[in-house]
Amino acid sequence: MSTPFLIVGLGNPGARYAETRHNAGFWFLDRVAAQSGARLRPQPKLQAEVARVTLYGHDCLLARPITFMNHSGQAVRAVMDYYAARAESVLVAYDELDLPPGVARLKQGGGHGGHNGLRDIFRHTTDHDFLRLRIGIGHPGTKDAVTGYVLSRANAVQEPLIFDALDRAMAVLPRLLDGDLAGAMKELHTMKEEGTGEHGL
Repeated sequence: MSTPFLIVGLGNPGARYAETRHNAGFWFLDRVAAQSGARLRPQPKLQAEVARVTLYGHDCLLARPITFMNHSGQAVRAVMDYYAARAESVLVAYDELDLPPGVARLKQGGGHGGHNGLRDIFRHTTDHDFLRLRIGIGHPGTKDAVTGYVLSRANAVQEPLIFDALDRAMAVLPRLLDGDLAGAMKELHTMKEEGTGEHGL
């Protein structure tokens, strides 16, 4: 059996957190699942909900950790090991404080930037050259306000912008799965970002 392309969405489980900014990675994964008609099913041994699908002609695995955000690495490592997924064929989608709502960015490799979910993935894996989808949620302005900010719902202006960014990220997914990271990045990063007053940097 071939090694699948793994798409992981980061967030916190449970209805209490479902609509919070910190769950933007889950929101992206939900869109991918809907596109493929997939239903994620709990795999307790992997600490994740998982679905294997064919997406745009590619063998893909969708995974949503059932751990809390700061323990995401346990699930990611378990899923990668079980399915023999390679880091370069893993996309992790997550909320990004350093990007404004309405902006999404692709990158490969780099640090964890203080994100607790990424930090735990780093803790449990040795190859950190995986792909990242950074979903802008904006910053509250002060470090002390970050926890309350990410664990609350985006306001009526921000939320539609975040959803638009997720839709634009979905639009470049076929190119990314084809192995054209540079093309997917160029397309996503130069799309007009409605409401942000800017193009991609």
